[in-house]
Amino acid sequence: MTKDDILKIVEKEKINFFRMQFVDVNGFQKNVAIPRSQLGKALDGKIMFDGSSIDGFARINESDMFLKPDFETFVILPWRNKEGIAAARLICDVHLPDGTPYEGCPRIALKKSLAAAKEMGYVMNIGTEAEFFLFERDENGNSTTITNDTAGYFALDPEDLGNDCRREIIEVLEAMGFEIEASHHEVAEGQHEVNFKYSDALTACDNTVTFKWVVKAIAKKYNLHATFMPKPIFGINGSGMHTNQSLFHLDGSNAFEDTQDPKGLSPVAYKYIAGIIKNARGFAAVTNPLVNSYKRLVPGYEAPVYVAWSASNRSALVRIPASRGLGTRVEVRCPDPTCNPYLAVAMMLNSGLDGIRNDLPTPKSVDVNIFAMTQEEKDLAGIASLPGSLSEALDEFETNPIAKETLGNHIFTKYLEGKRKEWDKYRMAVTSWEIDHYLDLY
Repeated sequence: MTKDDILKIVEKEKINFFRMQFVDVNGFQKNVAIPRSQLGKALDGKIMFDGSSIDGFARINESDMFLKPDFETFVILPWRNKEGIAAARLICDVHLPDGTPYEGCPRIALKKSLAAAKEMGYVMNIGTEAEFFLFERDENGNSTTITNDTAGYFALDPEDLGNDCRREIIEVLEAMGFEIEASHHEVAEGQHEVNFKYSDALTACDNTVTFKWVVKAIAKKYNLHATFMPKPIFGINGSGMHTNQSLFHLDGSNAFEDTQDPKGLSPVAYKYIAGIIKNARGFAAVTNPLVNSYKRLVPGYEAPVYVAWSASNRSALVRIPASRGLGTRVEVRCPDPTCNPYLAVAMMLNSGLDGIRNDLPTPKSVDVNIFAMTQEEKDLAGIASLPGSLSEALDEFETNPIAKETLGNHIFTKYLEGKRKEWDKYRMAVTSWEIDHYLDLY
């Protein structure tokens, strides 16, 4: 895709409005909306915005920043077509006035990790599986936690009342160029999943933030609220974002495949797994970034709690799906869909590369149900647990050797600072649980 290609499409499709999109440190999508008259300026990377107003970005005296669009992300927004006048978007990297990439831009942080992998001879491919809930809105349009169905895993009509909304989500995504592989109702009432084809890591992260935007926009048309909150309701399964990842050689062959190995895995794959296992407690604050994230990571609800790997065991943090050949991959099951995908993928990639660079020994696979093991059995097997709270995860993140190296000093510092404040607000809040349990008793 070139500048001229975009201009031709704009003319043909009568596109008059454009969203120049980027994400902040926490992964929230931001945009500067421009009319067609400013498109040439935008495509040349000359749209300026105030970075001091964005969480985790610049200080007030360093506020001027520019949006440099990635032409490959140009796409028409199907649901924004009104009376024949269309809108489109471009995902951008954030640059400084002197033209250099901004160190606080999460997309640029991922690009740096991908460049490091390429220097080692690898390209990363990933596929994300972001689960979400559809909740009803009240008469004032406010969000509730009332699900719009009582269906279960892989349910059919008429139990799955979210089917029409999910179908339109798929239609919009396909119109935007997504290749949808499957969709279905998830385990919990009101919970859904749409699976789209894997791609290179940068595109996959772009697709993930786009997917979340589309889901929320289409749900609103049905007077529903879509949420990617990890654990919105006590006592039922939460929402995860299992992340399938693999390294390919520069010649296009899968670096994780070895047909001579009993499990079909190469030495590179085993070392990558070792790196993930070693650094899992350190990257949890990024893959699971909320106070609420750790309400999902508890035994009994299919979410991974234990730092182990297996070719068949879904109670382990890392699972090896059955597909082989080009489909040979590692599935990391702890991330949830509230994470900033650019930062989460960068942390997981550098964790895996840490295993390869340092020839780390791979722990023995755990092929039994870890939830059924006693603490003594887990200790003997050397199975650690993921952090039990955001505070514990931040402690691990702060001391993890690869965290600052991966994110850069700016993002590392701003992320840690912001999340510490978030934890303190939670720690000092008086919750309804405390009122329910203590007010009358004491």
